[in-house]
Amino acid sequence: MSDSASLPRIPLAGVIGHPVAHSKSPELFRHWLETYGIAGQYVPLHVHPDTLAEALATLPKLGFVGANVTIPHKLRAMELADIVTDRATLIGAANTLIFRDDGKIHADNTDGYGFIENLRRNAPDWDPAAASAVVLGAGGAARAVIAALLEAGTPHILLSNRTRTKAEALARDFGKKIEVVEWVQAPAVLGDGALVVNTTSLGMAGKPPLRINLENLHADQLVTDLVYNPLRTDLLAAAASKGCRTVDGLGMLLYQAVPGFERWFGRRPDVTDATRDAVLS
Repeated sequence: MSDSASLPRIPLAGVIGHPVAHSKSPELFRHWLETYGIAGQYVPLHVHPDTLAEALATLPKLGFVGANVTIPHKLRAMELADIVTDRATLIGAANTLIFRDDGKIHADNTDGYGFIENLRRNAPDWDPAAASAVVLGAGGAARAVIAALLEAGTPHILLSNRTRTKAEALARDFGKKIEVVEWVQAPAVLGDGALVVNTTSLGMAGKPPLRINLENLHADQLVTDLVYNPLRTDLLAAAASKGCRTVDGLGMLLYQAVPGFERWFGRRPDVTDATRDAVLS
């Protein structure tokens, strides 16, 4: 009789959220697992905020090697972790957890990496250090985007949010390179950035539209929207009509998952057209 203890363990990972049924991550990870013939599993994990600590203590015992974290757990997961990367601390949230062999939980945030990588792959001539950027929104996604842009060398960021106090708080955290602009003045500065980023949920299916006058956009700009449902938002459509280069938000989702997959399953995955198709289907 074979000794079951000597058999290789199938690595398990998942995405923790409340709710979590909307997440595209299971389709993405299953595609990569099948593509590379890896004996692993990635599942959605609906965890109530009241039981997050219990879940994080239990999952490693069940064979989980890590997990992605989505709303509303990103802050609390970071607080519960034993080791937190500098970028997760700066952003104030974690989206990737690694359950280490020594029992400790390692927390990271790969959203900024996903954002930058998406732009570099789809707009390879874009130079983040060459000129200013305009960022709309001041939530968790904006924090990840701004941290990534500053790390990449962007010299000046014009930040506008419907609630000015949130933008001001973010500016205090990130320093003098952030200039807060009143929401009603956002249309006037849209043309001032080589890059324009919508980090809000405005324009997403089921959400209110992004009601901003876009007439100041011009052909020398790169415009991206973190919303990927719909894939071509009104912002991207309007920007394209102005001659701007545009990059949709799906790539950020795909690229932010690369470091976690590599750590959990031992293979660095490629983001291809087939990867996009698997998630969109």
